[in-house]
Amino acid sequence: MPNADIRVALPVGERQYHIGLGPGELAEFILLPGDPDRTSRIATRFDSIELEGRHREFASATGTYRGQRVSVVSTGIGTDNVEIVVAEALAITEHPTFIRVGSCGALQPEMRLGDLVISTGAVRLEATTSFFVHDGYPAVADHQAVVALIEAAAQLGHTAHVGLTATAPGFFAAQGRPIPQLPIRYPDLAEEMTRQRVLNFEMEASALLVLAGLARCRAGVICAVYAQRTTGEFVTGEARDRAEAACVETGLEGLRILAEMDRQVLASAADRWRPSLWN
Repeated sequence: MPNADIRVALPVGERQYHIGLGPGELAEFILLPGDPDRTSRIATRFDSIELEGRHREFASATGTYRGQRVSVVSTGIGTDNVEIVVAEALAITEHPTFIRVGSCGALQPEMRLGDLVISTGAVRLEATTSFFVHDGYPAVADHQAVVALIEAAAQLGHTAHVGLTATAPGFFAAQGRPIPQLPIRYPDLAEEMTRQRVLNFEMEASALLVLAGLARCRAGVICAVYAQRTTGEFVTGEARDRAEAACVETGLEGLRILAEMDRQVLASAADRWRPSLWN
């Protein structure tokens, strides 16, 4: 059977071209790391594993976490890759919930290496989302996802900052980092974002938040602070491992809490979750 729209120009079939997954192989609750090597480390936290795979930079695993069926799919670096993963995940799921777990650079001086950042929204410094929405369109996290991640971090005892993220289309010039061999256009970008009370720089959040919102799906973002841009510090060694672990376990617990929120809504016959439903 040919593609319904010839502009798609992809091989026919239900198995998705880039992530290599088909219907039923992804759970409705999905964790999205950037680094494909992080996928296998996340899967070790599952109670059981149904499947693991990798196609290009898109490593995946599906299993159960504390009784809840969950998946993890790496996106690689950048919003263009996020577009691919979200589009293909939407094609083989019903109504997915996404949580990005990543690393970031802190922009506010009170933030420490290893702290967590829960994004309420993202400054769209990238261009990928401009192919979907007006340039003034906001990238906003789902309110349930924000609440679930805040609760998860608190239960696990992790320090978490909550606020705005800036999503950059690159690591160096796009985040105001000088490059000795090259001129950069916005050398004061980090300072400008700091003045505007943006908490952190990263490279994927805004695409996830915009695309999930357009698809009427929930999405949230939690990142571990690997760099402190106001001091030039960068996390290494065991401290980096601890930061990644804190981010991952908070993301997984956030997914579990969101699933519990859904059960509370269903049991109460409510139209949406609200704090008074918590029990």
